[in-house]
Amino acid sequence: MSTAPNILIVDDHREIRDALKRYLERNGFRTSAVDSARAMDKAMSESRYDLVVLDVMMPGEDGLSACRRLRVESDVAVLMLTALGEDTDRIIGLEVGADDYLPKPFNPREVLARIKAILRRTERAPVSLGGQYGGKKLLFDRWTLDVDRRILIDAGGEEAVLTTGDYQLLVAFLERPRIILSRDRLLDLTSGREAAPFDRAIDNQVSRLRRKIERDAASPELISTVRGGGYCFMSDVTESA
Repeated sequence: MSTAPNILIVDDHREIRDALKRYLERNGFRTSAVDSARAMDKAMSESRYDLVVLDVMMPGEDGLSACRRLRVESDVAVLMLTALGEDTDRIIGLEVGADDYLPKPFNPREVLARIKAILRRTERAPVSLGGQYGGKKLLFDRWTLDVDRRILIDAGGEEAVLTTGDYQLLVAFLERPRIILSRDRLLDLTSGREAAPFDRAIDNQVSRLRRKIERDAASPELISTVRGGGYCFMSDVTESA
């Protein structure tokens, strides 16, 4: 079975989605293309996708509404396509959970570059990697993070799957409990880059991590939002061998 990332393109313009589908396939991706949010739902019920390229302006349910639903129902990465000059759509798209946005008309090479960058941030973590915390287990709330295996285990022995981005963000918090971390600081700790204007990558990653570790992601107790400051991890953290 192919291990190439699986991409779903959702755009009501057939020329755009067909051309983008061919381009991504030539560059090694598995790709499907549909023309509406309804067709997107059907496709996602039948196959697992690593990333959705989602147009904002579509008949029926628009891309912003569809993205908002995806963030509740799925961890799939989302790249929004917006009309040129529609800054409001871009900002709202990032706020509702898109990982990145790209205005139309676009260069397919830039779409490819954006997709690769998003997948690098959200790819599944390797099963067994050591590091400077090799051999340790970090305990917080009802969770145990096995650092060597990058596996998060709850009090009942159930495992929570962590992507590379989840793991890096969680470790950043566990190393600095009860310290307010700005979005810029978290971005630097997890990906080594500075935030661009309207960059919501960290907010989206925090939302994904909350859905995995909080009892109620809508009322988080572990990762607290600090108005004007960023985020703060509110649990004590202990180490064990």
